[in-house]
Amino acid sequence: MPLMSGAEPFRHDGGPVGALLLHGFTGTPQSMRPWAEHLATSGLTVRAPRLPGHGTTVHEANLTTWHDWYAEAERHLVELSRQCEQVFVMGLSVGGCLALRLAEEHDDDISGLVLVNPSLLTKRLDRFLLPALRLAVPTWAGVASDIKKPGSVELAYDRLPVKAAYSLSKLWLTTRTDLERVTQPILLFRSTEDHVVEPDSSALLREKVASGDVREVLLENSYHVATLDNDAPTIFEGSLDFVRRLAPASA
Repeated sequence: MPLMSGAEPFRHDGGPVGALLLHGFTGTPQSMRPWAEHLATSGLTVRAPRLPGHGTTVHEANLTTWHDWYAEAERHLVELSRQCEQVFVMGLSVGGCLALRLAEEHDDDISGLVLVNPSLLTKRLDRFLLPALRLAVPTWAGVASDIKKPGSVELAYDRLPVKAAYSLSKLWLTTRTDLERVTQPILLFRSTEDHVVEPDSSALLREKVASGDVREVLLENSYHVATLDNDAPTIFEGSLDFVRRLAPASA
């Protein structure tokens, strides 16, 4: 299907250190592009793929599952691992959940994780309706473009694909079950005001992962899509400092 204008994946071949950037549920690489471009300009080899079912139509999203999204992320991780000496995985929201799942299954291939408002669960009561809703209702009210900065807009679906959302709940469960397998250093950015992901996700992450190096940075002036919000420069520079500390070749 035709892509939304601006939803194209980002690719840059740079130095021996790679970064894989994963966007969120119903979003597109547009939410990661400024971050990807910053890392590319700094000399990293960067991939920001478009997850299957995203950037086209909500109908197509409902034809995909979390296994499809994960397979695309894994494909790019394998490619970067073959090309680079070290690879870092960075994700926004559900992209952060996919990054954690990659870390659980590819421990030796990932040098560190940078997570922005990672999504691992929800306590919304309507979550109990998903098993039935997916059989009767194709879409639900959207959650896109939760951004504080005036004039900044996320390119994403304005409706939630219900079947895909049900599959997302399975990804959450699978990832939460194996969090103790995550050993990589983690840089965690969390917005203090987020209307999409509750702080419980980050709290659970900090509690369950086996990583000995976990640092949380609070974003006081951004909502959920912080990569396009007021605190984006903090994320960009902080992630680059994180990479340079753990991968001398990046300097």
